[in-house]
Amino acid sequence: MPIYYPDILEQKNEPRTFSYGHKDVVLYALAVGMGRDPMDERELPFVYEKDIKVLPTAVAVLASGKGGSSEPAPNQKAGLRISHLNWLMLVHGEQKVELHKPLPSFGTFTASSRTIGAYDKGKDKGAVVVDETVWLDTKGEKVATLTGSNFARGDGGFGGPSEGAPKPHLVPSRKPDLVLPLDTRPDQALLYRLNGDLNPLHSDPGVAKRAGFPRPILHGQCTFGITCWAVLQAFCDYDPTKILSHQARFSAPVFPGETITVDLWQDGNVISFEARVIERGATVIKNGKTLLRT
Repeated sequence: MPIYYPDILEQKNEPRTFSYGHKDVVLYALAVGMGRDPMDERELPFVYEKDIKVLPTAVAVLASGKGGSSEPAPNQKAGLRISHLNWLMLVHGEQKVELHKPLPSFGTFTASSRTIGAYDKGKDKGAVVVDETVWLDTKGEKVATLTGSNFARGDGGFGGPSEGAPKPHLVPSRKPDLVLPLDTRPDQALLYRLNGDLNPLHSDPGVAKRAGFPRPILHGQCTFGITCWAVLQAFCDYDPTKILSHQARFSAPVFPGETITVDLWQDGNVISFEARVIERGATVIKNGKTLLRT
């Protein structure tokens, strides 16, 4: 089925309640690559329940309900009823997470999701669908707002607007203030999918080839988490409460086992970043921005 515009802008789900616990936040941290050195006391709290800390970008997956109990969303990947899109041709375009308070290591929350934009890039160029999800705690207080876009490579030409999408953050033109190389494991996508995104594009070689990739690709959300890990260690002394928001645009896939090099710039409480894959010389993350609490 094609995208119907502007009907898609009426798309929303009923508020859903979900819970997560220590195992879920530990799984997320391990899946993005933290804790490989069990003697590193800076990273140990993210992968061990004693004095546990939560990587802020975990908020992007914890509502999936795969770990704790949950009333499942109509669609776990985007939180919305977008089954009319061609999933084989769907990739994550952009992601922003904003934390209105530090993310707790366990709890019960309510999330409401809606589509806030759909942009037509042309019949042979795909479409961009933008969703927003808001978390509330049991007191009714706002915990987080997530804004994400999916690039539907096979769904362009539906007649919607081509302009009006949020403008990307521009990184500085000067040389990066810091460069951090972070390697990924060959099996990393197989571990990361346990956070809730079971799209076979990340695990099945046959599906990946039909989608135009030589082998399964790493989840864009995993690369997103890796960039947050880079900011956390470079500018926050591993204190996740210092991160107010984290956003990025996904520009190319990462293949598990490749090395991600994160270029970082600091201007006051704004951290800009981009990420490259050394082996292919490909930029995989663009227009990255982290806002630190002052």
